[in-house]
Amino acid sequence: MREKIQVVDLFCGIGGLTNGLRQAGLLVKVGVDNDSSCRHAFEKNNKSSFINADICNFDFSKLKNYYKSEGFSVLAGCAPCQVFSSHSFKIKGKEEDRRWTLLDHFARGVNELLPDIVSMENVRGIVDTDVFGRFVKNLKSKGYHVDYKIVFTADYGIPQGRQRLVLLASRLGVIKIPTPTHKKDNYVTVKQIIGKLPKIEAGEQSKKDPLHRAKKLANINLKRIKQSKQGGTWKDWDRRLLPDCYKKESGETYSSVYGRMRWNGIGPTITTQFTNYGSGRFGHPEQDRAISLREGALLQTFPRDYDFGDLPQGTIARHIGNAVPPQLGYVLGMTIKKHIKQYDR
Repeated sequence: MREKIQVVDLFCGIGGLTNGLRQAGLLVKVGVDNDSSCRHAFEKNNKSSFINADICNFDFSKLKNYYKSEGFSVLAGCAPCQVFSSHSFKIKGKEEDRRWTLLDHFARGVNELLPDIVSMENVRGIVDTDVFGRFVKNLKSKGYHVDYKIVFTADYGIPQGRQRLVLLASRLGVIKIPTPTHKKDNYVTVKQIIGKLPKIEAGEQSKKDPLHRAKKLANINLKRIKQSKQGGTWKDWDRRLLPDCYKKESGETYSSVYGRMRWNGIGPTITTQFTNYGSGRFGHPEQDRAISLREGALLQTFPRDYDFGDLPQGTIARHIGNAVPPQLGYVLGMTIKKHIKQYDR
């Protein structure tokens, strides 16, 4: 089936979605992204072409040659989603951010290419926006059967407490969001994923794995993490270690930062700041440090041999945090493949 199902990946980044679709047996012909620093990882790991372009000014007709007339076409993508996060919804003038219209440009690509299948993934907050409503309405006007749902990624074998909006649309027939593959009693845990990695200190890099390196901690944060418990909060610390804002009544809401992960639980959503101890529950379950680049990549379900390139630590962390977890791409890819087989005569 690989040669029969050809995929174009919009907003491809370093290829998390592409990698998962390829694992499922789909042929990703090309990825499009405006960040040129993603090219190496995308092309090296996925044997696909990379087009560095701004989707807002892109001529989608250039992508038609990547689809063969005798095959099935898929247009997939995850538009940058920061503007649809719960935090951004509180910001005045958010609609003026150019990223707010990226889904409209995705729709423009759909209209130009008319692929058999459309796959879209984004943050859950997008579901209540006008731009998402327009996207769905446009799909239906073009004859697509549409299904979408806010999913909990741990239900699909991803060791994160991440909720995402997933949409599938097909011009072939009715298509459904995949049913969960895991339940709470068999979620993939943090320990299963990173429990056997070599021990390193804050600011240290593994001699055997350059990607297994952790940020150095300031003395105050080193004292804080030493008093942190698995799954706990800053309330476990001596009061003298608290930032001033946490001593106020309003500080009660900051319970998810400066925390350690639990070995026997799922991890938090891996963001672009996962190497920073104070940016979320990114503390290692036992070691006195934030998780390493390698640990973040594994919790995002990237293969161990994925080549992220010779880039600054902050850039690699951003690439990993922005990516669609490959495991989610795999689940979506298997659903698309099963759907297409019904119409492959």
